[in-house]
Amino acid sequence: MAATEPRDEGRPDPDALLAVMRQETRPDGTRADGRGRLTIFLGAAPGVGKTYAMLARARKLKADIVVGLAETHGRSETAELLDGLEVLPRRRVPYKGRVIETFDLDAALARKPRILILDELASSNPEGSRHPKRFQDIEELLAAGIDVWTALNIQHLESLADVVANITGIHVREQVPDTVLQKADEIVLVDLPPAELIERLKDGKVYLPESARRASERFFRLGNLTALRELALRRTADRVDDDMVDYLKGHAIEGAWASSERLLVCVGADVLSEKVVREASRLASGLNASWTVVSLERADRETGEGAPARIDELLRLAERLGAETRRITANDFVTELIRLARREHVTQIVIGAPNRRRWPLLRRPSLADEIVAQVPGIAVHIVTSDQAEDTLAPRRRTRRPRELARSAVYAVASVVAAALIGTAIERTMHLPNVSLLFMMAVVVAAIRAGYGAALLAAILSGLAYNYFFIPPLYTFTIASPHEVFAFVVFLLAALLAGGLASRVSEQARTARARASSLQSLYDFSRKLSGNAEAEDVLWAAVSQLHETFGRPAAILTSQNGAVALAAAWPPDADLEVGDMSAARWAFEHREAAGRDTGTLPSSRWQFRPMTSPHGVVGILGLRWDGEPFDGAAEPMLAAIMDQTAIALDRARLAEQSIAQAARLQSDSLRTALLSSISHDLRTPLATITGAVTSLRQLGTRMDAASRDDLLATIEEEGGRLSRFVSNLLDMTRIESGTLEARRDWLDVGDVIRAAVERCARYYPQLVIDVSIAPTLPLMQGDSVLLGQVLFNLLDNAAKYAAGEPVRIFARTEGGEIVISVTDAGKGIAPGDIDKVFEKFFRPGSPDGRPPGTGLGLSIARGFVDAMGGSIKAESPATRRRGTRMVLRFPIPPGEVSAASPEAPLPETPAS
Repeated sequence: MAATEPRDEGRPDPDALLAVMRQETRPDGTRADGRGRLTIFLGAAPGVGKTYAMLARARKLKADIVVGLAETHGRSETAELLDGLEVLPRRRVPYKGRVIETFDLDAALARKPRILILDELASSNPEGSRHPKRFQDIEELLAAGIDVWTALNIQHLESLADVVANITGIHVREQVPDTVLQKADEIVLVDLPPAELIERLKDGKVYLPESARRASERFFRLGNLTALRELALRRTADRVDDDMVDYLKGHAIEGAWASSERLLVCVGADVLSEKVVREASRLASGLNASWTVVSLERADRETGEGAPARIDELLRLAERLGAETRRITANDFVTELIRLARREHVTQIVIGAPNRRRWPLLRRPSLADEIVAQVPGIAVHIVTSDQAEDTLAPRRRTRRPRELARSAVYAVASVVAAALIGTAIERTMHLPNVSLLFMMAVVVAAIRAGYGAALLAAILSGLAYNYFFIPPLYTFTIASPHEVFAFVVFLLAALLAGGLASRVSEQARTARARASSLQSLYDFSRKLSGNAEAEDVLWAAVSQLHETFGRPAAILTSQNGAVALAAAWPPDADLEVGDMSAARWAFEHREAAGRDTGTLPSSRWQFRPMTSPHGVVGILGLRWDGEPFDGAAEPMLAAIMDQTAIALDRARLAEQSIAQAARLQSDSLRTALLSSISHDLRTPLATITGAVTSLRQLGTRMDAASRDDLLATIEEEGGRLSRFVSNLLDMTRIESGTLEARRDWLDVGDVIRAAVERCARYYPQLVIDVSIAPTLPLMQGDSVLLGQVLFNLLDNAAKYAAGEPVRIFARTEGGEIVISVTDAGKGIAPGDIDKVFEKFFRPGSPDGRPPGTGLGLSIARGFVDAMGGSIKAESPATRRRGTRMVLRFPIPPGEVSAASPEAPLPETPAS
């Protein structure tokens, strides 16, 4: 085992220091981590004065103390201590035809005192409560930041249940996990000598007279009380020792403390494993050691009936006692355990072994024997039992009558077939190895129906072989000695072959089952990978859960701050009020709730949180319909939950990414719009304002030519301002989806000429060459929108034409009307060719100043799309320069015949 790195002298132990910091108390008395402090008043038996000690301490302490529940058991001196203390009203609950009073958890949370006294830590809550156990109520109170004082008798500690049963002969049903005691911030031992406790019992200070008489006869014996007192003193001493060691480590005080120990505990589905877990818990507590419980399962064979549930129960017990749990599935247990022990730096191994009383020399070595022989340097603790070995073995899967009948049929049929075939062969030729036919029959029975069929087939084969083929025939006697030897060898070989064949068949079935599970998970992962939407992921998950486990499934998510049903399969699956309460609890506390859990177990559903690095992404629910959940399906359920959580997290991140991109684009558009407005509105307004000011100030002193020039400037800038506002309105119509194009018959040539005339008014110096095919058919469209598109293209071309003519061509090509607007400017950079139709994109004019608002081409594309056409930019257009905007509109079916193919555009092809 690797050596531990030496710690610098004088430096506190980091782990111990962190634990001390978490439990440090602020000036107001609360813990630094916000949790409440738990104080347990521990006693050896009822009647030692735990409740009295709690109430007496509360009366001395000047603080906000509330009594949630205090059981006085009719003791007047204890009841008197309640005077002057605030006592919460108890909750009245109907139970088996009567009304009982119990602790009101919600009232305590609403009151939220500094300290709450809650007696009887080991008690159970009435059916229908939020938690079945009181220690779970206390955990919720501590999480809410409330300090809790409670009382506990040592016999209720779960790891000591078997010890207490051996001492007193009474099995304690109300048990508290050891972790509750281990996590307590303070333990107050309330001790009383056994003789004095018995005197109190006789005086009626513990129970009423009739109850006291029965208690003195069974439980309150001097030997029992002495043993229980020793257990309480030992457990308290261990806790004091742990606190002292933590203090020494946390403050770097040199001293002799035990080196760190790590325990590895091996369990299976046998009955002895529960005792192994409890013994290991006591050993770990005494050594102050961390311990890990490992379940061992064969990879090549099926487990016995109830084995998965039994192992799950053992692992839950180990977790309640403070252990970590793992599962090992392998064929060579010893090798896997040695590898795990070395990797985890285990110092001691705890394993159970039955007392073998029969034929010890003929039995194969047990797992404990092999571990002792092959694990040097690690202490091995072997836990034994007085029970017989057969009673400790895990119960094998019981076979139904139908399965037994099937095995018998296969065995008989295979042997009969072998006998008939052998008889037929013997009549035609002599076959010296006819026994091989019966060997094959055994193998066939083993493969088809298992080891039971193989065993029956081997016996029947031996009898048939002896009866039909070993002289004297048709009798069960054997005349020759060598035939006796051959017969015995045949039986042994048949049994061996049958066992091997059944083992191979079982391994094949197990491999097929696991391959089916893996294939199901693979298909599910592929299905999730193809779903980018969270809703698709949810429905895929619930359908997979229903298909895999055969139970109604549901997934709930947080919607507007509340947990709501998002998907369920079957879709009509309903969740009642209690089910929704369990789901909300699972979401808020990140713990399983509902059926077979410690929270709201009366619910028909069990809810489990699906977590990701970003928190709880959903709650998965499976409905229990009377059948317990198969523990062997836990890995499959965990895998589905993990994949679903990852897919939901991925979908959420994708939605956030899209939203962030939209916000960035919106910010960019807002910036461009403000920039455009600041320039394109301010410039014409400034020009108009200056012209109007000059006209007003000069008046009649201005000559007619200057006045006409200023009026023309006002008209020109007003038109420019009007076009800008029109562009903004058109863009708004396109973005809002309210743009509706008319479907009128129109002459494309007329629309082109009208657009050219309109452009000439704004750019009188621009030369525009128009070429329209004489056979150009009519098209269905909106003449106003098409005219605006052509005007925007001409306006754009005029800004970049650099004084060169602009050419417009219209013709038909491939059943489409093609209109192109070409300028001879510098063209568009290759990287900007796909951006020219975006809003507010302005690549810049020949003089370096970006002209226009950047909306003209974007509006043109919106109008063209509304009319069912397409628009495309090409650059360079002619002689390695210029830009061509190409519009394409489909020709109506009735007009196609009227359009004759035209020659290609009279332009130089783009290079």
